[in-house]
Amino acid sequence: MRLDSASRWSLDDIPYDKIEIGLARQDPYLLYLIAAASFVEITSDLYSRNLISYFETQPALQQWLRSRWAPEEVQHGEALKRYVLTVWPSFDWESAYADFYREYMQFCKPELLGPTQALELVARCVVETGTATFYTALSRFTQEPVLAKLADLIRQDEVRHYHRFYHDFLALVTADGVGRLAVSRTLWERLAEVDQEDAYYAFKHVFLSVNPEKTFDKRQYQAFRRHYAPLFQQYFPYRTAANMFVKPLRLNRSVQRLSTRGLATGAEWAFRFLSQKGWLRRA
Repeated sequence: MRLDSASRWSLDDIPYDKIEIGLARQDPYLLYLIAAASFVEITSDLYSRNLISYFETQPALQQWLRSRWAPEEVQHGEALKRYVLTVWPSFDWESAYADFYREYMQFCKPELLGPTQALELVARCVVETGTATFYTALSRFTQEPVLAKLADLIRQDEVRHYHRFYHDFLALVTADGVGRLAVSRTLWERLAEVDQEDAYYAFKHVFLSVNPEKTFDKRQYQAFRRHYAPLFQQYFPYRTAANMFVKPLRLNRSVQRLSTRGLATGAEWAFRFLSQKGWLRRA
């Protein structure tokens, strides 16, 4: 894989004029899903500033973050935003996003990054695993063809980002003196944190914009989760997620194969259980 290959697409490659608007609007929660995703993606400029500063001793990684990762992530947000405004032109995206940003920025502080650069790169791998598998599932279950194409394009970028973060992790792990126990702890800690703030607050501000007369509480978010639970259960790429998750442990091939099989089975069980409780996670 070419870790630094140029982005293979732009917004001009998305046929927004061919969106089957009636089909997209049949799903009462699709606006919430896509608008929330656009909020999280477009906020990557905030994430990137923190990461660029954190990796000040890694100029090649800094340059990639600045010139490739951040622009591509923001492009994801812009592409999803355009989709939202094409299908739901009355949605006040700018105002809802401004409210989201004001509340969410408190969770994007530099001091929340990993204790070592190698472990922060492990955390990045978990995040990219989450986004890649989320967009995989979305591209598979959506009935609207343009959204399916867009989700798959974003998926390809996220997989490539994962491989770049993993590549830099391998270069730093020995120098940082990070062992498998520390890597394992970071993997599980970050997995437990996935979607605790970003999607929740993004959904909240989409909901408040669409329903200004209502008061928001977790019940609306849980209803949203339950709505998508069966689709994510059916289309989520469990084996891919498990393989990406265990890769930073650098297990030998036979052990990783067994670990991946067990994790995939466990992930499917956990995913089904959590969805029934209304806690369905994005990754």
